[in-house]
Amino acid sequence: MRRTIEIVFSSLKMALQELWKNKLRTFLSLFGITIGIFCIIGVMATLGSLEHNIQNEIKSFGTNTIYVDKWDYSQGGGGQYPWWKYIKRPAPKFEQLEQIMQRTPSAKYAAFKIDREADLEYEDNTLKSIILYGFTDDFSNIQSVDIQLGRYISPAEFQQGSNAVVVGNEIAEQFFVKAERAVGKTVSAKGKKLIIVGVIKKQGNQMLGGWQLDKAVVMPYRFARTIMDERNAQPLILVQGLDNVTNVMLKDDLKGAMRAINKLSPTQEDNFSLNDVNEWSKAFEQAFSGINMGGMIIGGISLIVGLFGVANIMFVSVKERTSQIGLKKAIGAKSRIILTEFLLEAAFLCLIGGLIGLGLVFGLTKILSGAFNFPIYISTANLVWAIGICFVVGILAGIIPAVIASRLNPVVAIRSK
Repeated sequence: MRRTIEIVFSSLKMALQELWKNKLRTFLSLFGITIGIFCIIGVMATLGSLEHNIQNEIKSFGTNTIYVDKWDYSQGGGGQYPWWKYIKRPAPKFEQLEQIMQRTPSAKYAAFKIDREADLEYEDNTLKSIILYGFTDDFSNIQSVDIQLGRYISPAEFQQGSNAVVVGNEIAEQFFVKAERAVGKTVSAKGKKLIIVGVIKKQGNQMLGGWQLDKAVVMPYRFARTIMDERNAQPLILVQGLDNVTNVMLKDDLKGAMRAINKLSPTQEDNFSLNDVNEWSKAFEQAFSGINMGGMIIGGISLIVGLFGVANIMFVSVKERTSQIGLKKAIGAKSRIILTEFLLEAAFLCLIGGLIGLGLVFGLTKILSGAFNFPIYISTANLVWAIGICFVVGILAGIIPAVIASRLNPVVAIRSK
């Protein structure tokens, strides 16, 4: 054990001496390793953070949740989307909510939603294109609405169709400068008075759009339908399954329930869509796995270039230190010791290049996080990957020079000066 530690420290010392002795040569040789690690870990960190944020946003749509709508979300957009097929379908109705709960044994909660954009007014100030949401009371059980200040709408207010509302953090700050001043104030939309009882916790930018609660007003459905025409307010039903029920089981139960509610015969096609939140998550996982692979291939090419650079350093190092190697072998150093020293030296050189690359990635994450208000982080797994890659590349780069050094004849090596 002691001998191993001595070898490690000796190799590290020699590697640092080589770096300091030939700074320009070392820099140029390690540049490929630096760029390779920068590309691989940079891509992995950026895409990992992007996927993490998107998956969290998907979760915000409700876990184990099916969206009952006339539109199919999985069909994609553009000219290929068969909008003519879906636009003829009937929109979900509030009256179907109770029937769904009665006919779907695997359903835990069901909520109805309508929304539209409108101007929001407070005294002489006006905020344009604010999203007004009308929800039934079970929405908060499906989609968590975190309240920063004040409180959420009470069940009684939902049942009575009260004009009590909660507003997004952005709205509160734009109207009242400080969000805490918003609670208890009265604003108006479409000529109706709205009493603010709470402010929603700031969510930040959302990649998929999401509910955009930062700039939204949430109100009871029964009050919302006095402000907007339900037929043109994108009605939607959200159904969450029981804890021990899979989305497949919930979807099957819902399909039967909706066909019965819409009175469809066995030969008639569904006139509704059941959109599974989990399917969105899986689609993004597959997409990001392919993108990650592409990024790793690009970084891998840079690492191959870096590998030859480090191998070049090691060949030169063996040449310059041939007499030292001969002297070591002459006084009893075994071939495996020489081999180990040069392999560790190559690994340390690659690790130094990798650490420089990680430093560049860390700087990039800080710049992008600040510039785009998009949190990017380097995970522990990425750090382990980086260190592992550096050592593997180092061993591969140093294996041939190390073998050559370990096989030198002591007498010939000493005379090589």
